[in-house]
Amino acid sequence: MNNAAEDRDRVVVNLQERRLDRTVLRTYRTKANIDEIVPNEKQPRLGPKIDEELQRQIEANGGLFEPLLVEPHPQLPGKFRIIDGDRRWSNSKVLVEQGKDEYRQIPVEVTDRTLSEEDRLRVWIYIHRQRKEWDAKEKEMVAYRLVDLMGRASAANILGITVRELDKLTDVFELSEKFTSLRDPGAAITWARELMGVSKKLLTPSVVEAVVRKVNQKRITNSKDLRKLRAILPDPIAKAHFLADAGDLESAALRLGTVKTKSDDGLTGELDAVVEAVKAVPWTTLQDLKGNAELLKKIDDAEAMLRSLRKALS
Repeated sequence: MNNAAEDRDRVVVNLQERRLDRTVLRTYRTKANIDEIVPNEKQPRLGPKIDEELQRQIEANGGLFEPLLVEPHPQLPGKFRIIDGDRRWSNSKVLVEQGKDEYRQIPVEVTDRTLSEEDRLRVWIYIHRQRKEWDAKEKEMVAYRLVDLMGRASAANILGITVRELDKLTDVFELSEKFTSLRDPGAAITWARELMGVSKKLLTPSVVEAVVRKVNQKRITNSKDLRKLRAILPDPIAKAHFLADAGDLESAALRLGTVKTKSDDGLTGELDAVVEAVKAVPWTTLQDLKGNAELLKKIDDAEAMLRSLRKALS
């Protein structure tokens, strides 16, 4: 019997069944030359793959501890395409390119067939949901990538969430891409999540722009400090100060509650406070609110109430 036939017989005997989410895989384990393995062009994970710490772990373990999950490549006979393990393959390849040939043979778990694109993504997501990195930083990135690959409806279906929940994840990822000057780029998701935790009604474009600018300028250095915006933004004076070029979270917080009645004259003092609050709203904010139907209705109601008050006091 020739080697190819022996390989086929060995594969059939050693097939094992694995259920990953809705997909059932039949796989076998073996080793493959690193050059026989091809990365998946539609890898859901974005960002850098090369990791010196991972390379040190591979060397310390004498190779990969966890096999790559691969499938027969549909266009390249005799080669395998990665389903999961792209970073492990990439960093093993770096070691081989450094002349460390002992890492050339890589443990792999091979599926008995080439998966559909949807099944491949489902399997990858199922595996990564079991890992701590999923909640820490991956779910928004993967949601964004899936939308790019296959559209919102299919992406939501694969992730098992609603389209509305998907949109929230992609919004967080898109916002995280604006934080470009962090010491740890991987922390951008945490900053974006904190900012998106502020009421959507308060997050006007000018507010988001101001926050991103001040974070990138390192004038805000702790993501949890963004929670102070929940108190600052509803206050017209504190908000106006924060939006100003010289404003920051601490100095804006000191201005909270500064809209006071000017005297103990009851209604007169209250009206004075309202007028001062309206005067304190910056022009940029007014531009953001232009055409806001809910606000215009409230102004109409306030105008009607003031007319009634004037008539009663005349």
